Amino acid sequence: MLKPTNPINKYLRMDRIPHIWCSGCGLGTTISCFVRAVEESKIPLDNISVVSGIGCTGRVAGYLKMDSFHTTHGRPIPFATGLKLANPNLKVVVYSGDGDLFAIGGNHFIHAARRNSDLTIICVNNFTYGMTGGQVTPTTPIDAIASTMPYGNFEKPFNLPHLAESAGAVYVARWTAFHVRQSIKAMKEAILKKGFSFVEIISPCPTLYGRRNRLGDGLEMMKYYKEKSIIKNGADTREADLDFDGKILCGKFIDRDRPSFIDLYNAKMAERLGSSYKPYEGVL
Repeated sequence: MLKPTNPINKYLRMDRIPHIWCSGCGLGTTISCFVRAVEESKIPLDNISVVSGIGCTGRVAGYLKMDSFHTTHGRPIPFATGLKLANPNLKVVVYSGDGDLFAIGGNHFIHAARRNSDLTIICVNNFTYGMTGGQVTPTTPIDAIASTMPYGNFEKPFNLPHLAESAGAVYVARWTAFHVRQSIKAMKEAILKKGFSFVEIISPCPTLYGRRNRLGDGLEMMKYYKEKSIIKNGADTREADLDFDGKILCGKFIDRDRPSFIDLYNAKMAERLGSSYKPYEGVL
């Protein structure tokens, strides 16, 4: 009798399972969505690479059975940019958290979006530094408690979809860990989109953020996402601000086209050098 296996196992390094994440964490759900999106995209695994930074989400790269890089804190986008320039035929995905991508890594995010680097960025946003003690991050909502904001956060957080759109991203979507099918579709579309694409997945961290803010366990936080989410595809990203206990605006907000960084480079070099110029094909 054949023993049933999960169809996503072939995309995971099963020798590293069970994972280290806390009970109720949404990261496992996001990985399931991601590998299903990769499967549906029909991109050969030899043609896709995943780059992550430091933090709970940074651990994702170590569990995926594909070329992956666990890089330094806040620097996954520069690593990914170099990888894409070395081999433009690769589909390069950056998979990291809100602290890693938008605190120490914020400068890299806005300039990669401005250049329209051909990268897919998946941000798992749990509003906290889950690995290092629950400190405030650039996305922690006003009044939410963090280890470095024991009386409640008073710094206005980033509206990530609006930041991505303003910086130049060609694809922007936000879902929660509750919205599994929508997340799969968004990740697939982002992977297949040429240019800088961004998907935000709001995910529970019951151990630090949830416990400190008395939001209940992982199940209670998922119920909150179900009850509080408003789906509005094409919404103005300026409306996507998040309050501590308010509504969560979800959907595909931006899907547009503009030349990627390599397209612009090739066009400029052809303009200068004429027919003698051969389009850039990387160094690998």
